[in-house]
Amino acid sequence: MSTAQNRLKFAWLEVTGLCNEFCDHCYADSSPKGTHGDMTVQDWKLVIEQLADVGALDVQFIGGEPTLYPHLRELITHAHGTGLSIEVFSNMTHIRDELWETFTDCEVKLATSYYSDSAQEHDRVTRLRGSHRRTRANVEKALSLDIPLRGGVVAVREGQRVQEAARDLAALGVGQVGGDRTRAFGRASKGPSPTLGDLCGHCAHEKCAIGPAGDVWPCVLGRFLTLGNVLDTPLADIWGGTRMAEVSAGISAVHGEGAQSCTPPQFLPMCGPCGPCVPSVGHCDPREAGGAATTATIGAPV
Repeated sequence: MSTAQNRLKFAWLEVTGLCNEFCDHCYADSSPKGTHGDMTVQDWKLVIEQLADVGALDVQFIGGEPTLYPHLRELITHAHGTGLSIEVFSNMTHIRDELWETFTDCEVKLATSYYSDSAQEHDRVTRLRGSHRRTRANVEKALSLDIPLRGGVVAVREGQRVQEAARDLAALGVGQVGGDRTRAFGRASKGPSPTLGDLCGHCAHEKCAIGPAGDVWPCVLGRFLTLGNVLDTPLADIWGGTRMAEVSAGISAVHGEGAQSCTPPQFLPMCGPCGPCVPSVGHCDPREAGGAATTATIGAPV
């Protein structure tokens, strides 16, 4: 598929591997021992400009925990100035006052993960005491400031109060509550290396991810498939390069072209054609998804 047929519309910008939580299921293997990587502020600004130049529409700042990155405000402001739509995926435990101001000034959308209506259960998942209280309080603050907010309930443990978590977010006023299962990447893999078959199939389709060392991946989960590095190659050249073509062909060979039509809402600010997964907190199989929400296959929690 040529770049003309596969326009780059969205990018995850993983600005840091540092996180104040230490979740067992973290696909990025982030932790309090993580670093901000090799990308300087100027490197990130150049990437943002390159994204705007190729016609991208949206960026999502992720980590690690992006609010721990000291220059997040500067990068958000820069992205806003290029016309990109911005979402920040945060655990919402560490939002400074000046960040709230930037969120409102730059029309930032927020997304967060939520594991239970029970503070004890939520904190067991994050391994951070008080995380439930802080996340919930900042969800309420975001809503009070009219900041658009998505919630994602990830099924991590058997017997987890996922339905109650989804209802709790809805009761707070969160209008979009998605669900996802633990995916066997990063710490959640517990050792085995991922393969193309472990991906959902829509990686590299109109989207890419860029890590704190400058590596470009076909998605946040496909970080074992490096397409290039923005520190030595312009993003447009990486997107249109031979490695990108090889990876795209490999993904299509395993999953088929139809897999690219569905997008898991936990990881992206847009979703189609199925719409947000219902809060049964299972998984949506893109290979079995059709053109309407009722045809999406939602599996049992794992």
